[in-house]
Amino acid sequence: MPQLIVISLLGLFVFIYFIPQIFITIHSGEGGVHFRRFFQGTVTDVVYGEGLQIIFPWDEMVVYNVRIQESKMTLDLLTSEGLSARVKVSVRYYPEYELLGMLHKRVGRNYAEVLVLPEVESVLRMEVSRLTAESLYTTSDLAVTQVVVKAIDELVSNYVVINDVIIESIELPPSVQRSIQEKIQQKHIAEAFTFKIAGARQEAIRKEIEARGYAAYNQIIDKSLSPNMLKWRGVEATRDLAASPNAKVVVIGNGPGGLPLILNSEK
Repeated sequence: MPQLIVISLLGLFVFIYFIPQIFITIHSGEGGVHFRRFFQGTVTDVVYGEGLQIIFPWDEMVVYNVRIQESKMTLDLLTSEGLSARVKVSVRYYPEYELLGMLHKRVGRNYAEVLVLPEVESVLRMEVSRLTAESLYTTSDLAVTQVVVKAIDELVSNYVVINDVIIESIELPPSVQRSIQEKIQQKHIAEAFTFKIAGARQEAIRKEIEARGYAAYNQIIDKSLSPNMLKWRGVEATRDLAASPNAKVVVIGNGPGGLPLILNSEK
């Protein structure tokens, strides 16, 4: 009986000791890769999902974070002119869930440092070396990142998905940056003058068309006006003024073409 109790207690202690190695909890946003010590090694065709997983104590369950992760780095790159440029980059990525077994077997848990970041650095160095300092400073970050993401996807798409590569800042030597800024400023000033000149030309064309319209209008009106028509218009205007209720002084015109002159006596 004492021997049975001792053996039972030893078995219980061993079981409690190996509980963390036997019962593996895979949390939300994680995936597990099973390493069988005595049977074929890494299991590459099955990825263990969230929840409680039970394995032999001599085996190992490697848990991967399969959510979108972010790594930042600062790179000193060279442009096509040989000028230095400091680029701060943020890389967002996540491992391909169905290929976690192959990723663990061929790369390992430090796949970001071994695979992702070196590839980002390599592609950025290649792309920046094709650009001048001015092109790098003025080109949209989106245009550069699209090229980088596409190139990296072709290299690491077997195991890792590159969600985005964000260029946070680009720093050039102060003298180079000042000269580029001055050049851009002068370019905008020239474009503003060009815009003003184009506007003045459009205004001149508008005024010319308006003057032609007035000239044509006057020619048409001039043809329709006669001395009798003008006299009749004057009579009508005089009659309307005389019919108004305010007090006035009427001076009778002289001659056959003269019209009465009406003065407002109230003022």
